[in-house]
Amino acid sequence: MSGKEKSNCPINLSLELIGDRWTLLIIRDMVFAGKRHFREFLQSEEGISSRTLADRLQILQDEGIVTRHDDPSHKLKTIYRLTQAGIDLLPVLVSLGVWGKRYRAGDPELGAVAEELAAGGAEAILRMKRELASGQIGAE
Repeated sequence: MSGKEKSNCPINLSLELIGDRWTLLIIRDMVFAGKRHFREFLQSEEGISSRTLADRLQILQDEGIVTRHDDPSHKLKTIYRLTQAGIDLLPVLVSLGVWGKRYRAGDPELGAVAEELAAGGAEAILRMKRELASGQIGAE
């Protein structure tokens, strides 16, 4: 995405990368639903198209948010994993989930996970980040 940025404001730079709805939903699915394969992302309720998904996964890979690996159990499949930069988006997802549960008419059960993490404070967030890192980050 470099070269397209409108300003060097850290919020702007972050939104330039993750500000569209699909990018954060892909990361959400990786964090909270454990999705790793292209086909799994396509099955999300929001209905992302395969072209949009491929585009967003490539951007996330190019920007160091996810990595792409061959699936050892199936030679035609690819596994996507969050990098540390992707895992570090967990507090953003938690904050959005809490805000959405509070101010939008969302599913209370889906928002409960975010509220539990928020209620647990920094320790709960750190614990989940460690869990994600142990299952996500791998050698290429």
